[in-house]
Amino acid sequence: MARNILILGASYGSLLATKLLMAGHNVTLVCRKQTAELINRDGTEVRIKLRDEAAHRPILSRDLPGVLDAVEPGDVDPSRYDLVGLAMQEPQYAARTMRLLMINIAEARLPCLSIMNMPPLPYLKRIPALAEMELEMAYTNAAVWDRFEPGLMSLCSPDPQAFRPPEDAANVLHVGLPTNFKAASFADDQHNLLLRELEADIDAVRLDGQDVPVKLKLFDSMFVPLAKWSMLLTGNYRCFTPQDPRSIRDAVHGDISLSQSIYDHVDRIAHRLGADPADQVPFEKYAKAAESLLKPSSAARAVAGGSPAIERVDLLVKLISHQLGIPNAEIDRTVQIVDQKLNEGYMAGAMRGTRIAVA
Repeated sequence: MARNILILGASYGSLLATKLLMAGHNVTLVCRKQTAELINRDGTEVRIKLRDEAAHRPILSRDLPGVLDAVEPGDVDPSRYDLVGLAMQEPQYAARTMRLLMINIAEARLPCLSIMNMPPLPYLKRIPALAEMELEMAYTNAAVWDRFEPGLMSLCSPDPQAFRPPEDAANVLHVGLPTNFKAASFADDQHNLLLRELEADIDAVRLDGQDVPVKLKLFDSMFVPLAKWSMLLTGNYRCFTPQDPRSIRDAVHGDISLSQSIYDHVDRIAHRLGADPADQVPFEKYAKAAESLLKPSSAARAVAGGSPAIERVDLLVKLISHQLGIPNAEIDRTVQIVDQKLNEGYMAGAMRGTRIAVA
């Protein structure tokens, strides 16, 4: 049976959308007017490299069995959908049109599957050790999440690495690291059955007889998606330097011993919260993957490009570590550098009148 899925965010969200469309499900992408017009006219193009192939395959939405459309936030009717995917950068939910849409989604009591790096606050409330912590300052506008029931919020570890090629249109996404979306379960078994259905449908997809990377994998553990924190704090946020941003590869491999110490410390934080070591990704596996990540992280590139706000998983982990009584000087230093670069960008943006926009 074809499901109707609403995905907030047409950039990274188009990757999950393409996988669902290939499986025969229908997807609506929420984005800005000009992007919606482009997608409704031309569809999307997601480039994925299949196993043992040298070049990326362009997968065009208009050639897939599912139906794709795109709308602005104010034109969404939540009653049409079975599931909501959260694929925007966390600061974008603070935009007025998005806040209104989020209220409507929460009131419709739709299950929400986040593929954000920044875990939504309602998801964190499902973890007993975090439920009473003061974490709101890590969010651009924590009130966005107030109306959501924690049990209706799940989180994927957004491990697949993808970016919009700057020379291409806004409906094109290039997948650099085609790993899997690892999702935690919902509180309601009916919603988990829906995820199992989508998981199986995506897994069954073949392209010219070949398996297609980037799967949806459902786990019982609440902590499997948090394995991404070690990667983000070791690589992505350490792309920030007092000068220009560096690549993820250089951030990780510039001082591999220091990188492992940061990675291990964030793993220990997850363990203190209740994670099993089996939920985590070994440092050696991450370090090997980082060798191919030759660009700065999207967060570092965004700030270098003048963005006034980014997802602050670095600050979130700092807040958690301090409230657990296990602070880390290198994590604190990373947060200080990110703060500095954001303050520099804020001052420059104030001069230009920069504001947060919907993806």
